[in-house]
Amino acid sequence: MPEKLDFDASGSIPSPIGAVSVYAKNGRVVYLKMSGDAAPQFGSSPVVDDALGQLAEYFEGNRKVLDFPVHTAGTDFQESVWAEIAKIPFGETVSYAEIAVAIGKPLASRAVGGAVGSNPVPLVIGCHRVMGASGRITGYSGGDGIPTKRWLLAHENIASAD
Repeated sequence: MPEKLDFDASGSIPSPIGAVSVYAKNGRVVYLKMSGDAAPQFGSSPVVDDALGQLAEYFEGNRKVLDFPVHTAGTDFQESVWAEIAKIPFGETVSYAEIAVAIGKPLASRAVGGAVGSNPVPLVIGCHRVMGASGRITGYSGGDGIPTKRWLLAHENIASAD
């Protein structure tokens, strides 16, 4: 979790990848954490309730799109990467290089990787759908790392080259 996360409501649900915690400020989710200790129920927010409900449906296999309101606060570069990732549909993948090309920075695959790893709202912005050029899992900073990414890919019926 970021050192100085500013939020006015939070809550968690259990999931097959561990606790999933949602933190919101002013009616938008600002941070989503997978695994680790569950966030205590704090404050009251319809967006937290909605997000937790949608996430439960996603993990049950009854939802493909998470569409609760989010607010991200990254650099222009990070925001452009996250916007591209948000376009990747359930069950599909793209490579870091494809994202770099899509944002007009074809030589920035490594920087794209850094932006992917700093995504504050994984699952909503489905960074688990970003793969290496060969279709391999090259890393994952969410949850328990690569095992979490493998579970999420399998949940969406996505094969990896690993």
